[in-house]
Amino acid sequence: MSAEKADDIAVALFGELFMADQLARNRISKVLPKGMELSHFSVLNHLARVGEERTPAQLAKSFHVTRGAMTNTLNKLEWAGHVHIRPDWEDARQKFVAISPSGRAAREAALAGVVPLIAEVVQAVGAERVRALLPVLRELRIKLEDG
Repeated sequence: MSAEKADDIAVALFGELFMADQLARNRISKVLPKGMELSHFSVLNHLARVGEERTPAQLAKSFHVTRGAMTNTLNKLEWAGHVHIRPDWEDARQKFVAISPSGRAAREAALAGVVPLIAEVVQAVGAERVRALLPVLRELRIKLEDG
């Protein structure tokens, strides 16, 4: 394949990925519970899935955002009662974040709006086609994470 064709494919791929990302974010944001932002849902979902405490630095790394951005999100989640933030008893400079029962309930409420929306898209495209696409998207994500 010529370099020009490879460049055209790369431009088309990332154009589609960026547009799909923007459209998905917009649609998901509209079905989240009042006052919940996509970043809030993402952190709650992550904490619920991992099932254990994380430091703000670990969360920032997982989401590829600055520590300041993560601190802002965590402060909003703590204010809403969705996470518990406690000091590290061995290192007072560090904190640990855990999802609260209220956070689990908020995540479940968000999922009630998000899952049908995503399921509708998957059904429209075709579950088998989406399933076949997942390994490719996963590999792209891993390559991008590697830098």
